[in-house]
Amino acid sequence: MGKVGRPDRDPVTRLAALAILVLVAAGAGCTAPAQERTPVTCMIAGSLVDPLAGFEAEYEATHPGVDLRMEGHGSIQAIRQLTDLNRSVDLVAVADAELIPDLMTGFAREYTTFGTSEMVIAFTNASRHADEIDDSNWADILARPGVRIGISNPVLDAAGYRAMLVLLLAEREEGVPVFGPVLGDHLSPPIVPDKNDADLVVQLPELVRPDSGGKIAVRDGSVFLLSLLEAGGIDYAFEYRFVAEGRGLRYIQLADSINLGSTGHADTYRHATVNLGFQRFSRIGTERVGGVIEYAVTVPDSVPHPAEAVEFADALVRAAGEGRRGWPEPIAPVNVALEAG
Repeated sequence: MGKVGRPDRDPVTRLAALAILVLVAAGAGCTAPAQERTPVTCMIAGSLVDPLAGFEAEYEATHPGVDLRMEGHGSIQAIRQLTDLNRSVDLVAVADAELIPDLMTGFAREYTTFGTSEMVIAFTNASRHADEIDDSNWADILARPGVRIGISNPVLDAAGYRAMLVLLLAEREEGVPVFGPVLGDHLSPPIVPDKNDADLVVQLPELVRPDSGGKIAVRDGSVFLLSLLEAGGIDYAFEYRFVAEGRGLRYIQLADSINLGSTGHADTYRHATVNLGFQRFSRIGTERVGGVIEYAVTVPDSVPHPAEAVEFADALVRAAGEGRRGWPEPIAPVNVALEAG
């Protein structure tokens, strides 16, 4: 018997299959590789986490080759990522411009200020005495037994030592104890202000810890107090005004003479000082003197991606100048050169 073979395919079918193979091959050859994105690592003050979250997406949409990598820390801790922990950092944005010349000389050549704010006392409808507290009795309310207060760690975060400066300025203005009853008496060990002529000064221990009474909660950054406040774990928190407004929190607006937000009271603010007892790391400035709140951004000298970092820093300063809701109040940006370290 002869060999039985398969019948030939229909010519039309064969041509269609060939066409599909040609298209597939052509498509594979024409597909462009995915664009590689440049990572830009940004160490930012915790109070900037919320506003920059939306701006990050906005910026990346118009700069598809950039991958912004934001890390929120207390401002001192943000700087330490570069200066003490030797991390590779493209940009640093902090809540206290004075920290940059104090802690980053030798690591950066300049910085740019871009915003301001004022300290407030944030709370919710569920806070104890929420229906009673106002701008005239807030110190008495906060000192009451059972009222729980949150501050950020003053040896890591600008909002923490600014909360203390506010209390010192209030005590100096009122002429009665404020710092101790609200905060200092409830830390372990207790912190007592010293009077130096017309100034009030506190010296912090290396570790700022609440005592066992439960009145005070300390977190590494002011942004980390928000969830605690919103969940009812504390009644009141010292925050920046734009942070409270961005989260829709109620807040007590403090007098300009103590809220660190008025350029007309800059001389008054200097009558309060917080000395940080932070000896574990070599580049931490110990003296924080009261002053008007200024945010600033810098691109370090050792930046891995200088062009992308500078472009993003410029964009951040421009965006801050637009007066966006939930951002620091805009100010005329000032570029400041650092002395050679």
